[in-house]
Amino acid sequence: MPADTRPSSHPDPYRDIDAQPDTDQFIASLEARGRTPSQRRLRQRFLRFIPIRSGQHVLEVGCGTGVVLRDIAALVGSRGRALGVDQSRSLVAAARRLTSRAAHRGRLAVRWAAGEQLPFRRPQFDVALAVTVILHVQDPLRVVKEMARVTRPGGHVAVQDQDFGTVAVAHPDRTLTDQIMGGVAARMYEEPYSGRRLPGLLRAVGLERVRLLTDVYQDTTLTPYTKTFLERRAERAVTWGIVEAAVAQRWLDGFTALVTAGGFVMTMNYYGAVGQKLPAED
Repeated sequence: MPADTRPSSHPDPYRDIDAQPDTDQFIASLEARGRTPSQRRLRQRFLRFIPIRSGQHVLEVGCGTGVVLRDIAALVGSRGRALGVDQSRSLVAAARRLTSRAAHRGRLAVRWAAGEQLPFRRPQFDVALAVTVILHVQDPLRVVKEMARVTRPGGHVAVQDQDFGTVAVAHPDRTLTDQIMGGVAARMYEEPYSGRRLPGLLRAVGLERVRLLTDVYQDTTLTPYTKTFLERRAERAVTWGIVEAAVAQRWLDGFTALVTAGGFVMTMNYYGAVGQKLPAED
């Protein structure tokens, strides 16, 4: 199937990365986030919470550049298998390139597929998971239903998302910060509070024994990932007429002053939900 080259009209660029003018920017951003220590701790705690075990066959929906997939390959061991799918052909190509250099590349595979229509006829995975994906999809229930369909009885379906209703960031101008952060999130995402709805999604597709892990992304030094995150919020606030360019720059300068004074703080809750697909007789 040829790639769709039409420009995306949705304000969330992650909804259709291949339609964006600079896909390399997204590849670099995903890899930078993956290297951030706080993000690394978040995903590794979530993988233990599921849990991912040696010998399992694991599917990651929306694998991006393969950051999480590489962690999964290390956990499943030589008898396991980690398969990632993504609907972006640019990200699939990047993931194949990056995983080809991974230490556990023999356990890894990446292919193009949309989460709403997974190309597997029968249940075959011990775990199906999606990390920071549900926030960006048009029909979350359909994606989770597909993940459950391809998971074998007794297996687990797991989803993790950030929740933009829980962002706390220090800034001298609290009103302006709320205006920019809240305004951009409300415009960009259909459900900015995605994280807190994940347990309900799992139960809605018939999964049982649903568990929730609440975790926190924390930054007190303005890491490159956080800096880029805030800069893009400022850019979009200007683009969408929430604030003027000079106001946005003043907002960003406020963070720089806080870092210099040792007073910068940004935190955001991440919610990870796991449910089990019980055998029919249960």
